[in-house]
Amino acid sequence: LLEFLLFSFQFLEFVPARPPTMSSSPPPFPSDDEKDVQATQEKEEADDGLFGMSAGDDAATEEAEEAPSKDLENVDLNASSPPEPASAPAPAAAEPTDDDDGDLFADAPAEPEPVKAAPETISPSSTATAPELDEMVPAAASAASNDEVAAHAEAAEADAIAAEETDNFTCGISVSDPEKIGEGMGAYMTYSVTTKTNLPGFKKSSTTVRRRFSDFLALQSRLQEAHLKEGRLIPAAPEKSVVGMAKTKFSKEEQAKGGQSQDFIERRRASLERFLNRTAQHPLLRKDNIFVEFLQSQEELPKAADTSALSGAGMMRLFKGVSEVFVRITSKKTEADRWFEEKITQYTTLEETLKKLYTSIESLVSHRRDFSVSTAMFAKSSAILGNAEEHTSLAHVLAHLANVEEKIEQLQLRQVENDFFIFGELIKDYIGLMSPLKACFLQREKAYNAWQTAVANLAKKREQEAKFTAAGNTEKARLCQEEVTQMETRVEKGEEEFNNISKVIRTEIERFEVHRQKDFKASILRYLEKLMQNQEELIKHWEGFLPEAKAIA
Repeated sequence: LLEFLLFSFQFLEFVPARPPTMSSSPPPFPSDDEKDVQATQEKEEADDGLFGMSAGDDAATEEAEEAPSKDLENVDLNASSPPEPASAPAPAAAEPTDDDDGDLFADAPAEPEPVKAAPETISPSSTATAPELDEMVPAAASAASNDEVAAHAEAAEADAIAAEETDNFTCGISVSDPEKIGEGMGAYMTYSVTTKTNLPGFKKSSTTVRRRFSDFLALQSRLQEAHLKEGRLIPAAPEKSVVGMAKTKFSKEEQAKGGQSQDFIERRRASLERFLNRTAQHPLLRKDNIFVEFLQSQEELPKAADTSALSGAGMMRLFKGVSEVFVRITSKKTEADRWFEEKITQYTTLEETLKKLYTSIESLVSHRRDFSVSTAMFAKSSAILGNAEEHTSLAHVLAHLANVEEKIEQLQLRQVENDFFIFGELIKDYIGLMSPLKACFLQREKAYNAWQTAVANLAKKREQEAKFTAAGNTEKARLCQEEVTQMETRVEKGEEEFNNISKVIRTEIERFEVHRQKDFKASILRYLEKLMQNQEELIKHWEGFLPEAKAIA
């Protein structure tokens, strides 16, 4: 008996803890009959005592001793954690017998079959039933298909733009020979526009016409009226300058050739040329009859009365622009398309950056011009000093220094022109192009507002139809049904127009980005080449002067 008790304590000390079950539901409670049987067995065990065991009990005891001993042989005493349920073999459950009252382990519940652990833990919130999974699979496939469609659309747009860039049609336009017509307030400037092209819409491959500045503004206005509602990006024409044109009108021809008026005219001529060439790069605008007539018609175009900055139409355009900005600020919608949201933010930041850069270029041009003036004064002073010098070799060196400084002054003036006309005017053009971009985004917003207004009106009309139907007023319900049908058509049309203008604007912006990169690359390379040429000439001038300065006796 003592050996049996000692062995029992040893067994309870070394037996491993039972692993938790993997079942999500608790074990079932025993029934009332099972409780009665269990209570009877416990009572019989208490009555028999430890000394009242029978031979059958001894045999059961021996079997119980042998079974734990075998289990103890398989227990790892050095293990710090219980064995995994999946790897531990399930012990065979002993068959209950009637004479098994003395067995201490007879009433123990059998261990459940070990469950293999899942390879990955999934939170309850992410668990989906079979019907939910059936719905998620088509939804994921639909999202993937939408992404693929968008990617294919962007690739198609890029291919179309690349095809436009590599076509065999060319159209080169030059603006030259500015001429002042008349005197005083009635004076105006005309320019010679020469076009060389192989486009099929032009009657001649080379033409030259005379156009005044107001004709250029009228061209841009007519193109906007025809294509801006579709979301087309119309290049910006040069702004009308009241101060610059007033100086040109009231200045004499001899004074204008070498003064600020000549600089203003040259800058305007270059801007008009860039405006026409940007318009000719657009595959749709260059085929428009308005543009073809402007370039080839030898007749004088109708005078545009609404291009003057101080005219009634000009003031109306100003108020219209202010009102559109006010409406856009007060009724700003949340942009659902992430692509458009990023582009709007990008071009807003780009406009601010270009304005700061243009201010820096103007400051650089002003400093270079002042530097050239100081260089000219230094050259003049060196020449005067050389004339007053009695030492022959020193006087010759001073005269040579004055000559070098005069050449440096010319290089600085040339660099001023490069800074302004090559780089500065490009920045100014793209600052002006931000307004047409904003106009495209505004047209898309107008299309969206018109679509949503139609949707709201349709919802109200359907409510009215439901009320009349519930009240039994069949006549008014029938009329409402007809109006609902018309409004549904308007809603479909509004949605179609919004989708079309969004697609067109995407294509226009892609084309704009392609040309912007090309323009900036070409201008920067040309600017650097001119800058290096001036620096090389500057080095040559000083290298030619250095030996003569060293030879002073």
